Order: sequence, then C-alpha cells, then structure tokens
Amino acid sequence: QVQLVESGGGLVEAGGSLKLSCAVSGGIARMTTMGWYRQAPGKQRELVATISTGDSTNYSGSVKGRFTISRDNAKNTVYLQMNSLKPEDTAVYYCHAYDTQGINYWGKGTLVTYSS
Repeated sequence: QVQLVESGGGLVEAGGSLKLSCAVSGGIARMTTMGWYRQAPGKQRELVATISTGDSTNYSGSVKGRFTISRDNAKNTVYLQMNSLKPEDTAVYYCHAYDTQGINYWGKGTLVTYSS
C-alpha cells in the first residue's frame, strides 16, 4: 500500500528557509511524476512544483527561483527546498504522486506558516 508522509513544516521568519520532505512507502520507483501542491486558507489547492522520473522539473511562477524540488530514489523521498519565504507562502503543503498505472496519491499535508 502506498503512503505519502510529509514532514518539515513549521513557523518560518521573514526571508527564511524551510525544507519539506515527503517519504514514499510502497516504492518511489513506481511513481512517474511527483510534486508538491499547497492550499492557503480560503483558497483552492494549487500546484507548486513537480519532478518527473527523468528529473525534469516544473514550477509555478510564484515560486520559481525560490523553491527547488528534488527526489532521492534511494531514500524514497521527495524534497522541497523553500527559500526567501513570503507571507503568501503560508499554506498547507501536500505531497502528490502519480504512478505508472495512472493512480494518484496524496499525503495529509504539512503546515508552513510565515511569521513577520
């Protein structure tokens, strides 16, 4: 059974950095595309970044240049390095995976809160 478990969220000060992790039980190798999404209070869930099996990455315009997504297949983990955090980055961040059979998986989320 596949499970995605996020960690690393918390309170971050203005301009600070945070690194999120998503541990994939059931094998990261079966996943084609993995990504991070976020949902701010009162808003819809939105794409943050994705990474494919060939390590091709894609970022939303609002985080490009500040966030970096990466994956470590040996550790069955996907990361999201977030730098120069802004108030609008406050949200629950969700890990997402899409496997070779077209099945989607979601984690339960981790909260990132900007503090001025």
